[in-house]
Amino acid sequence: MWRYLAGGTAVIALIIAGFLVFSGNARPRPLLPAQPVSQSGEAPVASDPLPDAVPQATDKTREQKRFDRYDKDRDAKITREEYLVQRRKAYARLDVDGDGKLSFDEWAVKATIKFADADRDKSGTMTAPEFATTAVKRKGPARVNCPPSQAVAEES
Repeated sequence: MWRYLAGGTAVIALIIAGFLVFSGNARPRPLLPAQPVSQSGEAPVASDPLPDAVPQATDKTREQKRFDRYDKDRDAKITREEYLVQRRKAYARLDVDGDGKLSFDEWAVKATIKFADADRDKSGTMTAPEFATTAVKRKGPARVNCPPSQAVAEES
């Protein structure tokens, strides 16, 4: 008996909710504010004219960004110390024992690790597919395969 009473109450609640939703002002609002219309009924007129000059891109090229990374004190000059900071960090990463001297083993660590990672079957040698995994991966955007130009296609 309680199931019938609960079901009837739910149906009445749904009917009331539907009535409230659909009887309201359900007109869509405009997405943009209204633009002034001229007296002759022409298209809306923009209040601000377009600028005469197109904004230019910044002059920060890849080389300028690289220069800025080295120029720590921002005086538009790279001192010897500023230039060598990156080299010292790289050297310190290679000098594992910290004695200030780089042995061949310390220098060859990266190459040794790269070889060991590429040699999947641990045979001590690399096959052609294993060697292909050692190629340097560039950070730039992937190249897009563009179709040949019309002149090249017609000559073929």
